[in-house]
Amino acid sequence: MKFSTRQDIQAPIEFVFERASDFSSFERQAMRRGIEIERENGADGPPAPGLRWNARFDWRGKPQRLKAELTGFDAPERILIQSVVGGIEADFEMQFLALSRNRTRVIVGLELAPRTITARLLVQSMKLAKNRLNERFARRVAKFARELEKHPAAGARPGA
Repeated sequence: MKFSTRQDIQAPIEFVFERASDFSSFERQAMRRGIEIERENGADGPPAPGLRWNARFDWRGKPQRLKAELTGFDAPERILIQSVVGGIEADFEMQFLALSRNRTRVIVGLELAPRTITARLLVQSMKLAKNRLNERFARRVAKFARELEKHPAAGARPGA
């Protein structure tokens, strides 16, 4: 099952990529939401393929474990994170395209692949609500884009 969306952001590609790859910030956001998260191999080093996370959280009253790995990191064009949670393998990809000096298109995709019977049932039920879930996915990406545009450095040129 695939979800995808794209957003045009009024900011330079380098800025957008830098903010999208600020994994420490995303880790702090997850912790504020009650998710236990830790980097498996290193504290706050620069992002590079092989960076891994372990997370624990409750979903629908049941404890879940997530393992994620940064498998693609091509600055400033692409980020790929592969993860496994509850029998579902997920590939999360962000692609960045400079439309002009101060405008960037971000294409975001999430592909879910069930690997257990229980996961297949969950994904099958998600397919029934795919349009609504895809709209929620697109709204979250749009919210991220708007927050980036509000950042004071969004309008600054790289190296300025």
